[in-house]
Amino acid sequence: MSGESLIEYPCAFPIKIMGRSENAGFADAILGVVLAHDPSFEASGMEMRASREGKYISLTCTVNATSREQLDSLYRELCDHPLVVMVL
Repeated sequence: MSGESLIEYPCAFPIKIMGRSENAGFADAILGVVLAHDPSFEASGMEMRASREGKYISLTCTVNATSREQLDSLYRELCDHPLVVMVL
Protein backbone atom coordinates (compact mmCIF):
# COMPACT_ATOMS: atom_id res chain seq x y z
CA MET A 1 0.00 0.00 0.00
CA SER A 2 1.32 3.42 -0.86
CA GLY A 3 1.75 6.28 1.63
CA GLU A 4 -1.50 7.85 0.44
CA SER A 5 -4.17 8.41 3.06
CA LEU A 6 -7.76 7.26 2.67
CA ILE A 7 -8.81 10.24 4.80
CA GLU A 8 -9.44 13.64 3.27
CA TYR A 9 -8.14 16.43 5.50
CA PRO A 10 -9.35 18.45 7.27
CA CYS A 11 -12.09 16.33 8.78
CA ALA A 12 -13.83 15.48 12.04
CA PHE A 13 -12.14 12.30 13.31
CA PRO A 14 -13.43 10.38 16.37
CA ILE A 15 -10.89 8.75 18.68
CA LYS A 16 -11.90 6.43 21.53
CA ILE A 17 -9.62 6.32 24.56
CA MET A 18 -10.10 3.79 27.36
CA GLY A 19 -8.78 3.82 30.90
CA ARG A 20 -9.55 2.37 34.31
CA SER A 21 -12.38 4.08 36.19
CA GLU A 22 -10.41 4.22 39.45
CA ASN A 23 -7.95 6.72 37.92
CA ALA A 24 -9.13 10.11 39.12
CA GLY A 25 -8.31 12.82 36.64
CA PHE A 26 -8.36 10.51 33.60
CA ALA A 27 -10.66 12.75 31.56
CA ASP A 28 -8.68 15.90 32.44
CA ALA A 29 -5.39 14.23 31.51
CA ILE A 30 -6.77 13.09 28.16
CA LEU A 31 -8.27 16.52 27.50
CA GLY A 32 -4.81 18.04 27.95
CA VAL A 33 -3.27 15.65 25.42
CA VAL A 34 -6.04 16.21 22.88
CA LEU A 35 -5.84 19.99 23.23
CA ALA A 36 -2.09 19.89 22.62
CA HIS A 37 -2.78 18.37 19.20
CA ASP A 38 -6.07 20.15 18.42
CA PRO A 39 -6.34 23.50 20.22
CA SER A 40 -9.82 24.00 18.74
CA PHE A 41 -11.21 20.90 20.53
CA GLU A 42 -14.17 21.71 22.78
CA ALA A 43 -14.17 19.88 26.12
CA SER A 44 -17.97 19.81 26.02
CA GLY A 45 -17.71 17.55 22.96
CA MET A 46 -15.96 14.78 24.93
CA GLU A 47 -18.30 11.80 25.37
CA MET A 48 -17.79 9.62 28.44
CA ARG A 49 -19.16 6.12 29.05
CA ALA A 50 -18.56 3.61 31.79
CA SER A 51 -18.17 -0.07 30.97
CA ARG A 52 -20.98 -2.45 31.87
CA GLU A 53 -19.35 -3.42 35.17
CA GLY A 54 -17.88 0.02 35.82
CA LYS A 55 -14.24 -1.07 35.68
CA TYR A 56 -13.34 1.09 32.66
CA ILE A 57 -14.21 4.49 31.24
CA SER A 58 -14.17 5.26 27.54
CA LEU A 59 -13.84 8.77 26.19
CA THR A 60 -14.70 9.64 22.62
CA CYS A 61 -13.04 12.80 21.35
CA THR A 62 -13.85 13.99 17.85
CA VAL A 63 -10.86 16.06 16.80
CA ASN A 64 -10.38 18.36 13.84
CA ALA A 65 -7.83 16.26 11.94
CA THR A 66 -5.68 18.40 9.69
CA SER A 67 -3.05 15.85 8.64
CA ARG A 68 -1.91 12.26 9.02
CA GLU A 69 1.10 13.50 10.98
CA GLN A 70 -1.19 15.21 13.50
CA LEU A 71 -3.25 12.04 14.01
CA ASP A 72 -0.16 9.82 14.26
CA SER A 73 1.37 12.12 16.85
CA LEU A 74 -1.86 12.23 18.87
CA TYR A 75 -2.23 8.43 18.78
CA ARG A 76 1.39 7.94 19.88
CA GLU A 77 1.05 10.31 22.82
CA LEU A 78 -2.25 8.76 23.91
CA CYS A 79 -0.89 5.20 23.64
CA ASP A 80 2.16 6.16 25.71
CA HIS A 81 0.11 7.85 28.45
CA PRO A 82 0.26 5.87 31.72
CA LEU A 83 -3.50 6.19 32.39
CA VAL A 84 -4.54 4.89 28.96
CA VAL A 85 -5.36 1.21 28.50
CA MET A 86 -6.36 1.31 24.80
CA VAL A 87 -6.86 3.77 21.94
CA LEU A 88 -9.11 3.06 18.95
